[in-house]
Amino acid sequence: MNGPIVETRNLSKTYAVGAKRLYAVDDVSLHVMPGETLGLVGESGCGKTTLGRCIVRLQDGISGSLRFAGQETATLSQPKLRPLRKHFQMVFQDPYTSLNPRRRVGDQIADPLRIHCRLDRPTLQARVKELMGLVGLAEDHAERFPHELSGGQCQRVGIARAVALEPDLLVLDEAVSALDVSVQAQIINLLLDLQDKLGLTYIFISHNLSVVRQVSRRVAVMYLGSIIEIGTVEDIFDRAAHPYTRALLSAIPTVFGDQPYERILLEGDLPSPMSPPPGCRFHPRCPIAQDRCKVERPTLTVQRDGHQAACHFSAGAGGLAARTA
Repeated sequence: MNGPIVETRNLSKTYAVGAKRLYAVDDVSLHVMPGETLGLVGESGCGKTTLGRCIVRLQDGISGSLRFAGQETATLSQPKLRPLRKHFQMVFQDPYTSLNPRRRVGDQIADPLRIHCRLDRPTLQARVKELMGLVGLAEDHAERFPHELSGGQCQRVGIARAVALEPDLLVLDEAVSALDVSVQAQIINLLLDLQDKLGLTYIFISHNLSVVRQVSRRVAVMYLGSIIEIGTVEDIFDRAAHPYTRALLSAIPTVFGDQPYERILLEGDLPSPMSPPPGCRFHPRCPIAQDRCKVERPTLTVQRDGHQAACHFSAGAGGLAARTA
């Protein structure tokens, strides 16, 4: 297809908390092209996971537009959505809690095939065997229970289950954050290999900017439920326009202490999504905030060639001038 595989316009998700509303996702507009990886980053509690769950319609009660392969899905009922579900899947953060501890992993990999396909038992077993080989699991793992596998093996089971129906899109929600560093590298290499083999599109949700830089083509930065900057990996890591993005980059740990970004320490905590600040929501913590920021909320504006930032003074910030390597 020529257009975006996923496109959101003014997508929002709120929750009622007593007499107040919690703004988990607030007016998000973005697109993802077929075959690319969009990294989605931000502090814990910024709405990354909720946005991912909205995109694959694991959340109801969303407002705005959500289109998958050109078809509006935000307002589809669950019965009408069911035929589309095989085209988009999610891989969850915790490889253990995403699996049923009382069922053998082979049966869990087969679940999507049982739901969406009419396969006889030999064909189903052959497909499960094929999927396990695709993600690097041994054939005898099919008879084991999740507690008998390592975290990395359980995540491979989750990935096998997610790709069983040959989807177009995978939303990867912190898919490697619960794993040891060496296992993280193995799973990342597996995901990149599967993307090449199967033509997958990824939304890669993570707080690990180093991993995001490795796997992504474009990066979207979230703050308090909203996208505050989006652009190519080079735009974000070499020419960041938003002060929040520059603060995130400056916090990337280094092995030898040679910090490539000027350290920016943010004051205060992330504001409550139930009572977000007026104007720019980042202004209470922003090192360059001015009076205008306290009353006028910025919108995403183009910096260059599709690179967008929601900051009144991003152009004057001069990009990431402190970059040294």
